[in-house]
Amino acid sequence: MIQMHAATEDPGRTARSPAQGRLLRELEAIVGKGNVLSRWRDLLAYSYDATGERRLPDAVVFPDSTEQVSAVMKLAFREGRPIIPRGAGTNLSGGTLPLRGGIVLALARLNRVLEVDTANLRVVVEPGVVNLDLQNVLAPLGYTFAPDPASQKASTLGGNVGEDAGGPHCLKYGVTTNHVLGMELVLADGQVVQVGGPVEDNPGFDLTGLVVGSEGTLAVTTKLSLRLTRLPEAYQTMLAVFETLEDAGQAVADIIAAGIVPGTLELMDKPILRAVEESVHVGFPTDAEAVLMIEVDGIRDDLAHQAERISTLCQQNHVREVRLARTAAERDGMWTGRRGAFGSVARVRPAYRQQDGTVPRTRLVEMLKRVRQIVAERNLMVGNVAHAGDGNLHPLIMYDDADPDETARVEEAGKAILAECVRLGGTLTGEHGIGVEKRELMPLLFTEQSLQAMKWAKEAFDPAGRLNPDKIFPLGGSTQPAAEVTL
Repeated sequence: MIQMHAATEDPGRTARSPAQGRLLRELEAIVGKGNVLSRWRDLLAYSYDATGERRLPDAVVFPDSTEQVSAVMKLAFREGRPIIPRGAGTNLSGGTLPLRGGIVLALARLNRVLEVDTANLRVVVEPGVVNLDLQNVLAPLGYTFAPDPASQKASTLGGNVGEDAGGPHCLKYGVTTNHVLGMELVLADGQVVQVGGPVEDNPGFDLTGLVVGSEGTLAVTTKLSLRLTRLPEAYQTMLAVFETLEDAGQAVADIIAAGIVPGTLELMDKPILRAVEESVHVGFPTDAEAVLMIEVDGIRDDLAHQAERISTLCQQNHVREVRLARTAAERDGMWTGRRGAFGSVARVRPAYRQQDGTVPRTRLVEMLKRVRQIVAERNLMVGNVAHAGDGNLHPLIMYDDADPDETARVEEAGKAILAECVRLGGTLTGEHGIGVEKRELMPLLFTEQSLQAMKWAKEAFDPAGRLNPDKIFPLGGSTQPAAEVTL
């Protein structure tokens, strides 16, 4: 959990200092009076993200062009004000929280698809385009943007780039960084630069790769050149039902070892299956210990053979049954269940805290067992969803956020889970980022020298430290863990 003060300012407060009033007038001159928010009740809506923690900004601005973004950045640079880039605010690690106040740069109005170039397999978009909206533009043309996070109905492409988002199809097609060709960036001092480009290989340093996943700490993206992927000719979706986690995990390892790379290889355990079935009623088995949702895609004539091989491997691992989706409606039902997993746990407890660690896929079952043990030791409830093919697990710890003691135990369990992921050879995050929530755990994964090298990159882009400050790195300049993590 992120420790900070809640946004509790008096909603009736209207007094501003002369400097604040001048700053607001200058912002309004850049983006228009209706595109600057400064009233308490308006700022409150931009004081939090999906973590639920809060900190009020000083102002929220809505630019609609690169030129306006640049002008706002120059003003903030001159005035020494922090800038916090923000898309839809669906991020899960505190990455868009305005920890020092400052100006929230809301990019929702930069929401245009500028160019679709199927001949060169690229699309140029602004960062405020919602992921699913782009998919709906591309699908009639026979193409897709491969990264498909569970939040794709709301999350923006700028946010996907900032967090290096993945999704159920990342096993076969890769995460966001594998699909970004280039970007137009506005630096902390307002300079506009281009990195990457429309071709596959560019000389010089890979600044595109550096910026992707930097969580808004290096630059603000104003245009994105993204790689298009041809939609598969056909899909075969199946649900493999297992009596034990061990059998499900071994089936995952055997499928990959056999040289089969499904488009999707997802795991859901019993608590999640029960919650999903009570919520959306798609026919998931509520008595199974785990299911694998497996989807192969490609040339139609080859899919039956792939599905048969996968079914055989599951049978060798004591699968109870393998359900094949025979119709588009049955496939849609399976996907409705998988994409509804997170929301469904609201039926179980008032709140949940989601973690996002990754381990080698051969240690996934071991890690899932440790998750259950860690949570049980603290008298909590958990359900697990995992991108099983690449070892990315999402434990959902369910609790009552009105209970301070239970909330503290959830925080402790989350840290212990991430520490265990690192101990097993994994990482602190697969796709949700470090933000504020995991910054003090970074020394568990990186040496002091490695963290310093990252800081040098940050300082090269943002010497004054004004761009999304206090994210990713432990506070106080220390690269030692803030406190021992109890496993």
